Amino acid sequence: MPTIRFQPENIACESTVASDIESGIANAMDGIIAGLTKPLTEEEKSPKIEAEKIPKIAFKGDYQHVNRYFYANGWSDGLPIVPPTEEAVAEMLTGTDLPRDHVVGKIIPRLGKATVEKIAINAVMAGALPIHMPVLIAVVQTLTEQKTRFDTFEVSTGSWAPFVAINGPVREDINLNTSSGALSPGNIANAAIGRAIGLIVKNIGGARKAIEDMGVLGNPAKYSLVLGESEEESPWEPLHVERGFKKEDSTVTMFFPNGYIQAVPRGTDARGILDSIASSGPGRMNCLVIIPSHAAILASEGWTKEKVKEYLLEHSNTRPGGAQLGTAPLRPGPAAKAADSLMILVAGGPGAWYGLHKSVGGFGNEFITTKVQLPKNWKSVVAKYKDIVPNYVQY
Repeated sequence: MPTIRFQPENIACESTVASDIESGIANAMDGIIAGLTKPLTEEEKSPKIEAEKIPKIAFKGDYQHVNRYFYANGWSDGLPIVPPTEEAVAEMLTGTDLPRDHVVGKIIPRLGKATVEKIAINAVMAGALPIHMPVLIAVVQTLTEQKTRFDTFEVSTGSWAPFVAINGPVREDINLNTSSGALSPGNIANAAIGRAIGLIVKNIGGARKAIEDMGVLGNPAKYSLVLGESEEESPWEPLHVERGFKKEDSTVTMFFPNGYIQAVPRGTDARGILDSIASSGPGRMNCLVIIPSHAAILASEGWTKEKVKEYLLEHSNTRPGGAQLGTAPLRPGPAAKAADSLMILVAGGPGAWYGLHKSVGGFGNEFITTKVQLPKNWKSVVAKYKDIVPNYVQY
């Protein structure tokens, strides 16, 4: 392809000041016209491409040297990493039947090839275990699904973060926390899977801060936003069953929120819980995390998941169609599809809080669910790591 010409402009991002817009257009117009009309040079017509040989990098040093080297090269997320030695990567690969060079998908923005080996390398760096590999592979498969609109969210100014909801038997196999503090530090599965996703996107996809990832404020949820549903305590069918999978299947469901609200409802009856959530103002797409005790109250008063979704959309002070920029609140019309804009997960421990993960802005994205494929040796791999759990001193 011939070289692409670029014309810089100085209009502030998403500016609404007419004088700044007009001035910026006037300053850039001569360059735009020249770029469109000036004949291409020979070098622009046929740019020289130098094939880069990518060696398999071997680095020797102690733990501190490795971490500083990785950080200096932009390969870490700012926290210390576990050195991805040949032995550690080989052990990580025991969590999958797929060959090392199998390409799971290409990840934007630089279309890096996410081979199984590269996924394993980043999983090691994140502190993950081999039992997390099937989940990470399913996540990468989901990231490449166009309907997630990851192609927009990862490089946007809005600082969206990948939210991963895990369902099915794999939750117990990998010791995923679905109860108190499920979104807090403290459990390898929740924390390391989320961190590994961030490293995969950064190192394989090439989404570098302020170069490709243009998030204005950033998002701490990019470190870890992994949640398992407490299916056993839910009065309703699990999320993956609701989405067409079998109860014995293990799945990951993804979407990209960029806001989070945690609040206590004004009342503990069904209407008090629902009206409080509705007043939180869901965005374009949302995940409502409701604790088991509140779900039980709703179910006891005849509220199904579908009825809850319809009520919240009808009584919310925003319409699921985009952010409201200085305009009056809009209500959703009857055509709004609850299943397309609101996901409900039952999770969390005893208490009185609910959580609402919000995605502000509509980009035609959807919730995407992918089945987790387990290796033939799954039982033996699980047995090896099953007892790696925190054991706290009790009173």
